[in-house]
Amino acid sequence: MQAITVQDRDAGVSGLTLSELPHPHASENDVIVEVHAAGFTPGELDWPGTWTDRAGHDRTPSVPGHELSGVVTELGYGTTGLTVGQRVFGLTDWTRNGSLAQYTAVEARNLAPLPADVDHVTAAALPISGLTAWQALFDHAHLITGQSVLIHGAAGGVGSIAVQLARGAGARVIGTGRAGDRDTALGLGADAFIDLQAEELEDIGQVDVVFDVIGGEILERSTALVRPGGTLVTIAEPVTVHPRDGRAIFFVVEPDRARLADLAQRLRDGHLKPIVGAVRPLAEAASAFKPDKRTPGKTIINVTD
Repeated sequence: MQAITVQDRDAGVSGLTLSELPHPHASENDVIVEVHAAGFTPGELDWPGTWTDRAGHDRTPSVPGHELSGVVTELGYGTTGLTVGQRVFGLTDWTRNGSLAQYTAVEARNLAPLPADVDHVTAAALPISGLTAWQALFDHAHLITGQSVLIHGAAGGVGSIAVQLARGAGARVIGTGRAGDRDTALGLGADAFIDLQAEELEDIGQVDVVFDVIGGEILERSTALVRPGGTLVTIAEPVTVHPRDGRAIFFVVEPDRARLADLAQRLRDGHLKPIVGAVRPLAEAASAFKPDKRTPGKTIINVTD
């Protein structure tokens, strides 16, 4: 089968190559998925799991990409809850070969059934962004109706989903980003928008929840915006500065089949819309990791026509 692989950690994006690999093996509780569409995170070439397995052993050449939509072609021993021929979407394992391949082995618990009326490209844009946004807002920050939330990167893959979920929960939403992101964020349901390059972040006053995807100086400045009893949640980096009278949480997204199914239903009902940017074939996946220009939405790799 064909797959995008990485072998040299120091080579970065230039080390991504289109390669021939053996067909994957389904271990216990695995399924083999024929990948139709795949998503990736540009920064994952810096993640330890891209290069080593759970025991810390080198596992190169490895296949990046951790979001997929496709069809189950094989069940491993003991696998339940899914069937051969079923359409599925979800997350690949962090320390195993990922989704930028024609076939991949995935723990069945990481996948959810994909309704027939949801296309694979749209589905592949949802797992990491959707689960991250949900877990940040509701599992960690416990956002409720009537509260206010500041969402950094409101037009990005994760931020755009967070804006829609927070708005749907009845919260007041303030988005941030670049000037060109304003219309997108407001169109998704944000009540207000702050251009981080031209406007003062501190002018928004205090909020109940801050959801950060940027880190660095923006994360540090955001701690002062959390009102007493509020929560700052970030996926960018471990927290070193905390709100004076609030909580600060750093987390990594976790698989959740039931929540994936819920997100798919919200999509079908028209209450959720991932922003899909460029759609490129597997042969162009390497160049997609480092685009020539900044494009809105999430880039999806169309693996199987």
